[in-house]
Amino acid sequence: MVHSRHFTREEANAIRVWVAERVERLREARDELAASDIAASLTAATAVSGGSFAGMAHARAAVIYALTLEELEEANVVVRDLERGLVDFPTLVDGEEGYLCWLVDEPEVGHWHGLGAGYTGRRPL
Repeated sequence: MVHSRHFTREEANAIRVWVAERVERLREARDELAASDIAASLTAATAVSGGSFAGMAHARAAVIYALTLEELEEANVVVRDLERGLVDFPTLVDGEEGYLCWLVDEPEVGHWHGLGAGYTGRRPL
């Protein structure tokens, strides 16, 4: 088995709001990191000084991103595509491991796919 925890449809639907909040938090942190445009200046500063502090906003966004992703991973929720809000919940379908597949703008978890199928292989439950 790939995953140690498997969700039922009811369990996945019960934590949808919690998951959607974390996906939004990841998006905001990602946007903050992208907006800081700090990578180039850090690379230049590192060459001269051996290192540099990216700034409080950048550091805060990086920590929020890492901790939020860790929360989702600890819950065994797999974020597949942050931009689209594509999330998978490990599940068992007819004794086979697969994923309950959900887009955060969908009203409920109503699709699944096999381990290797991905979004294009998703089918209604």
